[in-house]
Amino acid sequence: MNTSQPRLVDPLPRIDDRFEPALRPRTLDELIGQDRVKENLAILIAAARQRGEPLDHVLFYGPPGLGKTTLAHILANEMGVNIRVTSGPAIERQGDLAAILSNLNQGDVLFVDEIHRLGKAVEEVLYPAMEDYALDIVIGKGPSARAIRLKLPRFTVIGATTRLALLTAPLRARFGATFRIDYYEPAAMRAILERAAERLGVEAAKGGLEEIALRTRGTPRVALRLLRRVRDYADVRAQGIITHQVAREALDLLDVDELGLDELDRRVLRAIIEKYRGGPVGLNTIAAAVSEEADTIMDVVEPYLMQLGFLERRSQGRMTTAQACAHLGLPTPAETQTPTLF
Repeated sequence: MNTSQPRLVDPLPRIDDRFEPALRPRTLDELIGQDRVKENLAILIAAARQRGEPLDHVLFYGPPGLGKTTLAHILANEMGVNIRVTSGPAIERQGDLAAILSNLNQGDVLFVDEIHRLGKAVEEVLYPAMEDYALDIVIGKGPSARAIRLKLPRFTVIGATTRLALLTAPLRARFGATFRIDYYEPAAMRAILERAAERLGVEAAKGGLEEIALRTRGTPRVALRLLRRVRDYADVRAQGIITHQVAREALDLLDVDELGLDELDRRVLRAIIEKYRGGPVGLNTIAAAVSEEADTIMDVVEPYLMQLGFLERRSQGRMTTAQACAHLGLPTPAETQTPTLF
């Protein structure tokens, strides 16, 4: 059972992120970071405009909170077309997808978040729609049933997923361009915070935003959330000005350390180090040890710990590194370890 409280550094969307869309960039020029992806998308857009065609189908993958939805809106805005937003779990039946597709106009963008969670039957409707711009409908039942193929206007599917490996090979093959969205560098996070602070009317010294940037886990969604919480602290205790010291005090009070780790991250690392001598240990065992869902550990906690070099994923299980022990101030487990498989 999941017994943890909502996490401030959770990259998944939360109710208090309702102001985030107003802070999103609307064009590629406004987008900060992801330079390689941005350059490739600029070429993709320019080529489509030059030929007078809709964009090719695009797939974005990577950890949550890095801007896959934002990129989809930017592509639609750059092409001057409408965007229809949905998600894999929301499309339960073939008829649901057929209704969405039949209402698209020439060049429109259909953005499907968590596209790996589409049902198999729904995917079979999407295949001819993406490849041939056609919608196959069966009318009637039994011997009198007949199939009708309806032509669709040329449109663009933009898919986003945090679990690329779960995407079926036939669906993945129908995307003409696939891009991985990586964690942002501290310099990019600082620039994102500066832009957000300006739009929110937050008075911040450079050192204050730098301190927040170091603890954002390289994730814009987390950065905006931390900025709002530090702003609250500054308004109450520091005359509304975010200095380096104010940011440090606020984030320490929020239990977000200098690398952006929170209490759950540290619990996971401590469980592996103290209970299982640094690993290897199975995912389900870790989840039980910290009273958290295994999917949450794998999708939300592990990616950033692996990015920091604190955690290794091996065939025998998960293992912590010497860097993780040093960060927590714990001794490194002995070299001779007994694997814990589960």
